[in-house]
Amino acid sequence: PQAASARTDVRDCSVDPPYLPPTATNTMAQLTALRGTMRAHGIHAYIVPSTDAHMSEYIAERDSRLGWLTGFTGSAGTGVVTQDKAALWTDSRYWTQAERQLDCNWELQRTTWIESIGLWILEAVPVGGNISLDPFLFSIDTWNSYSRALHGSGRTLLPIETNLVDQVWGDQRPPPASSEIYSLPPAFTGSSWQEKVAGIRQQMEQHVRRPTAVLLSGLEETAWLFNLRGDDIPYNPVFYAYTLLTNTTISLFVNETRLAAAARQSLQAGCPGPLCVQLQEYGQARTHLRHYAQGNVTVWLGTEYTTYGLYSVIPQEKLLEDSYSPVMLAKAVKNTKEQKLLRAAHVRDAVAVIQYLLWLEKMVPQGQVDEFSGAQHIDTLRQAQEHSRGPSFQSISASG
Repeated sequence: PQAASARTDVRDCSVDPPYLPPTATNTMAQLTALRGTMRAHGIHAYIVPSTDAHMSEYIAERDSRLGWLTGFTGSAGTGVVTQDKAALWTDSRYWTQAERQLDCNWELQRTTWIESIGLWILEAVPVGGNISLDPFLFSIDTWNSYSRALHGSGRTLLPIETNLVDQVWGDQRPPPASSEIYSLPPAFTGSSWQEKVAGIRQQMEQHVRRPTAVLLSGLEETAWLFNLRGDDIPYNPVFYAYTLLTNTTISLFVNETRLAAAARQSLQAGCPGPLCVQLQEYGQARTHLRHYAQGNVTVWLGTEYTTYGLYSVIPQEKLLEDSYSPVMLAKAVKNTKEQKLLRAAHVRDAVAVIQYLLWLEKMVPQGQVDEFSGAQHIDTLRQAQEHSRGPSFQSISASG
Protein backbone atom coordinates (compact mmCIF):
# COMPACT_ATOMS: atom_id res chain seq x y z
CA PRO A 1 0.00 0.00 0.00
CA GLN A 2 1.00 3.61 -0.56
CA ALA A 3 2.46 5.23 2.52
CA ALA A 4 -0.05 7.76 3.82
CA SER A 5 2.50 10.56 3.53
CA ALA A 6 3.49 9.74 -0.08
CA ARG A 7 2.53 12.35 -2.67
CA THR A 8 -0.40 11.07 -4.68
CA ASP A 9 -0.25 13.76 -7.35
CA VAL A 10 2.97 12.36 -8.92
CA ARG A 11 3.74 8.96 -10.44
CA ASP A 12 5.59 6.20 -8.59
CA CYS A 13 7.16 3.70 -10.99
CA SER A 14 9.02 1.80 -8.24
CA VAL A 15 5.93 -0.02 -6.98
CA ASP A 16 4.17 -2.92 -8.67
CA PRO A 17 1.77 -2.15 -10.24
CA PRO A 18 3.11 1.39 -10.76
CA TYR A 19 1.10 4.21 -9.20
CA LEU A 20 -0.10 6.83 -11.71
CA PRO A 21 -1.99 9.98 -10.70
CA PRO A 22 -5.20 10.76 -12.65
CA THR A 23 -3.28 13.49 -14.53
CA ALA A 24 -0.95 10.95 -16.23
CA THR A 25 -1.49 9.95 -19.87
CA ASN A 26 -1.35 6.34 -21.04
CA THR A 27 1.10 6.50 -23.95
CA MET A 28 1.26 2.80 -24.85
CA ALA A 29 -0.67 3.16 -28.13
CA GLN A 30 1.34 6.18 -29.34
CA LEU A 31 4.68 4.49 -28.57
CA THR A 32 3.69 1.18 -30.16
CA ALA A 33 2.61 2.95 -33.37
CA LEU A 34 5.73 5.12 -33.50
CA ARG A 35 8.04 2.14 -32.93
CA GLY A 36 6.35 0.27 -35.78
CA THR A 37 6.98 3.20 -38.13
CA MET A 38 10.58 3.49 -36.90
CA ARG A 39 11.18 -0.20 -37.69
CA ALA A 40 9.74 0.27 -41.19
CA HIS A 41 12.23 3.11 -41.78
CA GLY A 42 15.17 1.28 -40.19
CA ILE A 43 15.50 3.87 -37.39
CA HIS A 44 16.84 2.94 -33.94
CA ALA A 45 16.20 6.23 -32.13
CA TYR A 46 13.88 9.12 -32.99
CA ILE A 47 14.21 12.61 -31.49
CA VAL A 48 11.06 14.69 -30.94
CA PRO A 49 11.39 18.40 -30.01
CA SER A 50 8.79 20.78 -28.55
CA THR A 51 8.92 23.45 -31.27
CA ASP A 52 7.55 23.99 -34.79
CA ALA A 53 9.10 24.59 -38.22
CA HIS A 54 9.68 28.27 -37.35
CA MET A 55 11.43 27.71 -34.02
CA SER A 56 8.46 29.37 -32.26
CA GLU A 57 8.54 29.49 -28.47
CA TYR A 58 4.77 29.01 -28.33
CA ILE A 59 3.17 26.57 -30.73
CA ALA A 60 -0.19 25.60 -32.17
CA GLU A 61 -2.01 22.44 -31.06
CA ARG A 62 -1.18 20.90 -34.46
CA ASP A 63 2.56 21.17 -33.71
CA SER A 64 2.32 19.79 -30.19
CA ARG A 65 3.94 16.49 -31.20
CA LEU A 66 5.81 16.03 -27.93
CA GLY A 67 2.61 16.65 -25.96
CA TRP A 68 0.66 14.10 -28.00
CA LEU A 69 3.39 11.47 -27.72
CA THR A 70 4.24 11.86 -24.02
CA GLY A 71 1.26 13.55 -22.34
CA PHE A 72 3.67 16.25 -21.09
CA THR A 73 2.38 19.74 -21.95
CA GLY A 74 5.23 21.99 -20.73
CA SER A 75 6.53 24.53 -23.25
CA ALA A 76 10.08 23.13 -23.43
CA GLY A 77 11.36 19.59 -23.72
CA THR A 78 12.85 16.89 -25.92
CA GLY A 79 11.74 13.28 -26.24
CA VAL A 80 13.76 10.34 -27.55
CA VAL A 81 12.20 6.98 -28.40
CA THR A 82 14.04 3.70 -29.10
CA GLN A 83 12.52 0.24 -29.59
CA ASP A 84 12.57 -0.50 -25.86
CA LYS A 85 13.05 2.83 -24.09
CA ALA A 86 11.66 6.36 -24.06
CA ALA A 87 12.98 9.42 -22.24
CA LEU A 88 11.99 13.07 -21.82
CA TRP A 89 14.45 15.89 -21.08
CA THR A 90 13.13 19.13 -19.56
CA ASP A 91 14.28 21.92 -17.25
CA SER A 92 13.55 22.42 -13.54
CA ARG A 93 10.43 24.54 -14.18
CA TYR A 94 8.67 21.40 -15.37
CA TRP A 95 9.98 18.48 -13.28
CA THR A 96 6.92 18.27 -11.02
CA GLN A 97 4.56 18.70 -13.98
CA ALA A 98 6.35 15.90 -15.87
CA GLU A 99 6.02 13.55 -12.87
CA ARG A 100 2.28 14.27 -12.88
CA GLN A 101 1.75 13.84 -16.62
CA LEU A 102 4.10 11.05 -17.73
CA ASP A 103 3.31 7.37 -17.36
CA CYS A 104 5.96 4.76 -16.56
CA ASN A 105 6.89 4.22 -20.22
CA TRP A 106 8.97 7.39 -19.89
CA GLU A 107 12.18 8.14 -18.01
CA LEU A 108 12.45 11.76 -16.89
CA GLN A 109 15.90 13.26 -17.44
CA ARG A 110 16.36 16.38 -15.33
CA THR A 111 18.54 18.34 -17.74
CA THR A 112 18.29 19.92 -21.19
CA TRP A 113 21.88 19.49 -22.36
CA ILE A 114 22.23 17.97 -25.80
CA GLU A 115 25.43 16.27 -24.53
CA SER A 116 23.32 14.37 -22.00
CA ILE A 117 20.77 13.41 -24.69
CA GLY A 118 23.69 12.27 -26.88
CA LEU A 119 25.18 10.10 -24.11
CA TRP A 120 21.79 8.48 -23.43
CA ILE A 121 21.38 7.73 -27.16
CA LEU A 122 24.90 6.22 -27.40
CA GLU A 123 24.03 3.92 -24.52
CA ALA A 124 20.63 2.95 -25.96
CA VAL A 125 21.59 2.54 -29.64
CA PRO A 126 24.20 -0.02 -30.77
CA VAL A 127 27.07 0.87 -33.12
CA GLY A 128 25.79 0.94 -36.71
CA GLY A 129 22.41 2.29 -35.58
CA ASN A 130 20.49 5.19 -37.15
CA ILE A 131 19.38 8.16 -35.07
CA SER A 132 16.75 10.18 -36.86
CA LEU A 133 14.91 13.49 -36.66
CA ASP A 134 12.78 15.83 -38.76
CA PRO A 135 15.21 18.46 -40.14
CA PHE A 136 12.39 21.03 -40.28
CA LEU A 137 12.02 21.01 -36.48
CA PHE A 138 15.64 21.65 -35.52
CA SER A 139 17.60 24.88 -35.74
CA ILE A 140 20.96 24.85 -37.48
CA ASP A 141 22.77 25.13 -34.12
CA THR A 142 20.80 22.29 -32.52
CA TRP A 143 21.42 20.06 -35.54
CA ASN A 144 25.15 20.81 -35.29
CA SER A 145 25.14 20.01 -31.55
CA TYR A 146 23.59 16.58 -32.18
CA SER A 147 26.00 16.03 -35.03
CA ARG A 148 28.96 16.78 -32.71
CA ALA A 149 27.56 14.65 -29.87
CA LEU A 150 27.31 11.58 -32.15
CA HIS A 151 30.41 12.26 -34.29
CA GLY A 152 32.81 9.34 -34.64
CA SER A 153 30.58 7.06 -32.55
CA GLY A 154 29.73 4.66 -35.37
CA ARG A 155 26.09 5.80 -35.33
CA THR A 156 24.48 7.77 -38.16
CA LEU A 157 22.44 10.97 -37.71
CA LEU A 158 19.83 10.68 -40.42
CA PRO A 159 17.46 13.53 -41.29
CA ILE A 160 14.13 12.14 -42.49
CA GLU A 161 11.64 14.51 -44.07
CA THR A 162 8.52 12.51 -43.31
CA ASN A 163 7.67 13.39 -39.71
CA LEU A 164 7.11 10.00 -38.06
CA VAL A 165 4.97 11.41 -35.23
CA ASP A 166 2.67 13.07 -37.78
CA GLN A 167 2.47 9.78 -39.64
CA VAL A 168 1.17 7.86 -36.61
CA TRP A 169 -0.91 10.79 -35.30
CA GLY A 170 -2.78 10.58 -38.63
CA ASP A 171 -6.23 12.14 -38.91
CA GLN A 172 -6.37 12.68 -35.14
CA ARG A 173 -3.89 15.53 -35.65
CA PRO A 174 -5.57 18.96 -35.44
CA PRO A 175 -6.12 20.60 -38.86
CA PRO A 176 -4.03 23.55 -40.11
CA ALA A 177 -5.20 27.05 -39.17
CA SER A 178 -7.85 28.48 -41.49
CA SER A 179 -8.72 31.83 -39.89
CA GLU A 180 -8.23 35.13 -41.69
CA ILE A 181 -4.86 36.87 -42.09
CA TYR A 182 -5.50 40.61 -41.98
CA SER A 183 -3.65 43.93 -42.42
CA LEU A 184 -2.84 45.98 -39.34
CA PRO A 185 -4.54 49.40 -39.67
CA PRO A 186 -2.01 52.14 -40.66
CA ALA A 187 -2.77 53.94 -37.37
CA PHE A 188 -0.98 51.07 -35.56
CA THR A 189 2.09 50.62 -37.77
CA GLY A 190 5.37 52.50 -37.50
CA SER A 191 5.83 52.54 -41.27
CA SER A 192 4.27 51.04 -44.38
CA TRP A 193 5.44 47.60 -45.51
CA GLN A 194 6.87 49.21 -48.66
CA GLU A 195 9.09 51.45 -46.49
CA LYS A 196 10.20 48.44 -44.44
CA VAL A 197 11.10 46.47 -47.57
CA ALA A 198 13.07 49.45 -48.92
CA GLY A 199 14.97 49.69 -45.61
CA ILE A 200 15.96 46.00 -45.68
CA ARG A 201 17.01 46.22 -49.35
CA GLN A 202 19.19 49.20 -48.46
CA GLN A 203 20.91 47.10 -45.77
CA MET A 204 21.50 44.35 -48.37
CA GLU A 205 23.12 46.87 -50.73
CA GLN A 206 25.34 48.33 -48.02
CA HIS A 207 26.52 44.96 -46.69
CA VAL A 208 30.09 44.10 -47.61
CA ARG A 209 28.98 40.68 -48.92
CA ARG A 210 26.20 42.15 -51.07
CA PRO A 211 23.56 39.47 -50.33
CA THR A 212 20.99 39.05 -53.10
CA ALA A 213 18.21 37.77 -50.82
CA VAL A 214 17.03 37.64 -47.23
CA LEU A 215 15.23 34.50 -46.03
CA LEU A 216 12.69 34.97 -43.20
CA SER A 217 11.63 31.93 -41.17
CA GLY A 218 10.56 33.46 -37.83
CA LEU A 219 6.79 34.03 -37.91
CA GLU A 220 7.05 37.48 -36.31
CA GLU A 221 9.50 38.59 -39.04
CA THR A 222 7.01 38.14 -41.89
CA ALA A 223 4.14 39.56 -39.80
CA TRP A 224 6.19 42.68 -38.98
CA LEU A 225 7.56 43.19 -42.50
CA PHE A 226 4.14 43.19 -44.21
CA ASN A 227 2.11 44.65 -41.31
CA LEU A 228 -0.03 41.51 -41.33
CA ARG A 229 -1.51 39.64 -38.37
CA GLY A 230 -3.21 36.29 -37.74
CA ASP A 231 -4.02 33.98 -34.83
CA ASP A 232 -2.50 30.63 -35.78
CA ILE A 233 -0.88 30.28 -32.34
CA PRO A 234 -2.84 31.09 -29.17
CA TYR A 235 -1.80 34.45 -27.61
CA ASN A 236 0.50 35.24 -30.58
CA PRO A 237 -0.72 37.45 -33.45
CA VAL A 238 1.18 35.52 -36.14
CA PHE A 239 0.47 33.14 -39.04
CA TYR A 240 2.43 30.41 -40.83
CA ALA A 241 4.60 31.87 -43.57
CA TYR A 242 8.09 32.20 -45.02
CA THR A 243 9.43 35.16 -46.99
CA LEU A 244 12.21 35.35 -49.57
CA LEU A 245 13.04 38.99 -50.26
CA THR A 246 15.45 39.71 -53.13
CA ASN A 247 16.69 43.00 -54.64
CA THR A 248 13.91 42.96 -57.20
CA THR A 249 11.28 40.42 -56.07
CA ILE A 250 9.27 39.50 -52.96
CA SER A 251 7.95 35.96 -52.44
CA LEU A 252 5.53 35.30 -49.59
CA PHE A 253 4.85 31.60 -48.90
CA VAL A 254 1.47 31.42 -47.22
CA ASN A 255 -1.94 29.80 -47.60
CA GLU A 256 -3.25 32.63 -49.77
CA THR A 257 -6.94 31.67 -49.48
CA ARG A 258 -6.68 32.94 -45.88
CA LEU A 259 -5.65 36.49 -46.82
CA ALA A 260 -8.33 39.12 -46.26
CA ALA A 261 -9.24 40.96 -49.47
CA ALA A 262 -7.73 44.24 -48.20
CA ALA A 263 -4.49 42.46 -47.24
CA ARG A 264 -4.14 40.86 -50.66
CA GLN A 265 -4.87 44.18 -52.33
CA SER A 266 -2.20 45.94 -50.27
CA LEU A 267 0.41 43.29 -51.12
CA GLN A 268 -0.35 43.35 -54.84
CA ALA A 269 -0.90 47.07 -55.39
CA GLY A 270 2.63 47.41 -56.78
CA CYS A 271 2.34 44.62 -59.36
CA PRO A 272 4.17 44.18 -61.58
CA GLY A 273 7.36 45.69 -60.12
CA PRO A 274 9.90 45.43 -57.31
CA LEU A 275 7.21 46.18 -54.68
CA CYS A 276 4.89 43.41 -55.90
CA VAL A 277 4.44 40.55 -53.41
CA GLN A 278 4.18 37.23 -55.24
CA LEU A 279 2.02 34.80 -53.27
CA GLN A 280 3.17 31.18 -53.27
CA GLU A 281 1.99 28.07 -51.46
CA TYR A 282 3.38 27.72 -47.92
CA GLY A 283 4.61 24.20 -48.69
CA GLN A 284 6.66 25.39 -51.70
CA ALA A 285 9.21 27.41 -49.70
CA ARG A 286 11.93 24.77 -49.74
CA THR A 287 11.57 23.85 -53.43
CA HIS A 288 11.63 27.54 -54.38
CA LEU A 289 14.67 28.18 -52.18
CA ARG A 290 16.56 25.23 -53.64
CA HIS A 291 15.86 26.50 -57.15
CA TYR A 292 16.90 30.06 -56.23
CA ALA A 293 20.12 28.83 -54.62
CA GLN A 294 21.28 27.33 -57.93
CA GLY A 295 21.89 30.83 -59.32
CA ASN A 296 24.71 33.28 -58.66
CA VAL A 297 23.26 34.36 -55.30
CA THR A 298 23.98 34.97 -51.62
CA VAL A 299 21.21 34.27 -49.09
CA TRP A 300 21.23 36.22 -45.80
CA LEU A 301 19.50 34.46 -42.90
CA GLY A 302 19.23 34.39 -39.11
CA THR A 303 20.42 31.05 -37.74
CA GLU A 304 18.26 31.33 -34.58
CA TYR A 305 15.02 30.87 -36.54
CA THR A 306 16.04 28.91 -39.63
CA THR A 307 15.66 25.13 -39.58
CA TYR A 308 18.34 22.75 -40.77
CA GLY A 309 15.84 21.51 -43.39
CA LEU A 310 15.81 24.89 -45.17
CA TYR A 311 19.44 25.75 -44.48
CA SER A 312 20.72 22.50 -45.96
CA VAL A 313 19.43 23.30 -49.48
CA ILE A 314 21.66 26.38 -49.78
CA PRO A 315 25.32 25.68 -50.71
CA GLN A 316 27.66 26.86 -47.92
CA GLU A 317 29.47 29.43 -50.10
CA LYS A 318 26.14 31.09 -50.96
CA LEU A 319 25.20 31.73 -47.33
CA LEU A 320 25.48 34.85 -45.22
CA GLU A 321 24.75 33.81 -41.63
CA ASP A 322 23.94 36.00 -38.62
CA SER A 323 22.23 34.97 -35.41
CA TYR A 324 19.31 37.22 -36.36
CA SER A 325 18.16 38.41 -39.77
CA PRO A 326 18.20 42.15 -40.57
CA VAL A 327 14.40 42.10 -40.26
CA MET A 328 14.53 40.76 -36.69
CA LEU A 329 16.96 43.55 -35.76
CA ALA A 330 14.97 46.28 -37.54
CA LYS A 331 11.82 45.06 -35.78
CA ALA A 332 13.55 45.47 -32.40
CA VAL A 333 14.19 49.19 -32.95
CA LYS A 334 11.01 51.19 -32.40
CA ASN A 335 10.54 54.52 -34.17
CA THR A 336 8.89 57.55 -32.53
CA LYS A 337 5.40 56.56 -33.64
CA GLU A 338 5.82 52.98 -32.37
CA GLN A 339 7.15 54.25 -29.03
CA LYS A 340 4.10 56.45 -28.67
CA LEU A 341 1.80 53.50 -29.47
CA LEU A 342 3.62 51.33 -26.94
CA ARG A 343 3.22 53.92 -24.18
CA ALA A 344 -0.47 54.38 -24.97
CA ALA A 345 -1.02 50.60 -24.82
CA HIS A 346 0.69 50.48 -21.41
CA VAL A 347 -1.49 53.30 -20.11
CA ARG A 348 -4.65 51.44 -21.17
CA ASP A 349 -3.33 48.26 -19.57
CA ALA A 350 -2.43 50.10 -16.35
CA VAL A 351 -6.03 51.33 -16.08
CA ALA A 352 -7.22 47.70 -16.22
CA VAL A 353 -4.66 46.62 -13.58
CA ILE A 354 -5.69 49.47 -11.23
CA GLN A 355 -9.36 48.53 -11.64
CA TYR A 356 -8.37 44.94 -10.85
CA LEU A 357 -6.42 45.84 -7.69
CA LEU A 358 -9.41 47.87 -6.41
CA TRP A 359 -11.73 44.94 -7.15
CA LEU A 360 -9.37 42.54 -5.30
CA GLU A 361 -9.26 44.81 -2.25
CA LYS A 362 -13.02 44.64 -2.06
CA MET A 363 -13.52 40.96 -2.96
CA VAL A 364 -10.70 39.08 -1.22
CA PRO A 365 -11.80 39.93 2.35
CA GLN A 366 -15.28 38.64 1.44
CA GLY A 367 -13.75 35.30 0.38
CA GLN A 368 -15.28 35.88 -3.05
CA VAL A 369 -12.25 35.26 -5.26
CA ASP A 370 -9.71 32.56 -6.11
CA GLU A 371 -6.79 32.49 -8.57
CA PHE A 372 -8.93 31.32 -11.47
CA SER A 373 -11.86 33.73 -11.08
CA GLY A 374 -9.31 36.52 -10.48
CA ALA A 375 -7.51 35.70 -13.72
CA GLN A 376 -10.82 35.65 -15.58
CA HIS A 377 -11.78 39.03 -14.12
CA ILE A 378 -8.58 40.80 -15.17
CA ASP A 379 -9.00 39.37 -18.68
CA THR A 380 -12.50 40.89 -18.76
CA LEU A 381 -11.20 44.28 -17.59
CA ARG A 382 -8.45 44.28 -20.22
CA GLN A 383 -10.88 43.21 -22.93
CA ALA A 384 -13.04 46.24 -22.08
CA GLN A 385 -10.15 48.59 -22.92
CA GLU A 386 -10.11 50.08 -26.40
CA HIS A 387 -8.08 48.17 -29.06
CA SER A 388 -7.62 45.08 -26.87
CA ARG A 389 -6.85 41.94 -28.89
CA GLY A 390 -6.65 39.59 -25.89
CA PRO A 391 -3.84 38.70 -23.46
CA SER A 392 -0.29 37.87 -24.56
CA PHE A 393 -0.23 34.68 -22.44
CA GLN A 394 -2.61 32.84 -20.16
CA SER A 395 -2.76 34.63 -16.81
CA ILE A 396 -0.25 33.46 -14.21
CA SER A 397 -2.32 35.11 -11.54
CA ALA A 398 -1.36 34.09 -8.02
CA SER A 399 -0.37 31.29 -5.70
CA GLY A 400 -2.07 29.94 -2.60
